[in-house]
Amino acid sequence: MEEGTPKLAEMSFEDALRALEHVVRRLESGEATLDESIALYERGEGLRAHCQARLDAAQARIEKIVQGADGKPTGTVPFDAER
Repeated sequence: MEEGTPKLAEMSFEDALRALEHVVRRLESGEATLDESIALYERGEGLRAHCQARLDAAQARIEKIVQGADGKPTGTVPFDAER
């Protein structure tokens, strides 16, 4: 990993997605050496997994929205709470 590259756990979804897009552009350009391409691919896979985990967590939170009898949201429950 390059000096100054943020750690995945510290990145927001948006930052990770921008970094992933940069990795893809770099790989598609064909200008990276084989070793650079392998490192970029590894970084890209980590970024993809991070983005997917953030999306999965967001979806789980959305699914926890409590709806009233009329179908309108009445509030939320904590992510880890049982229904």
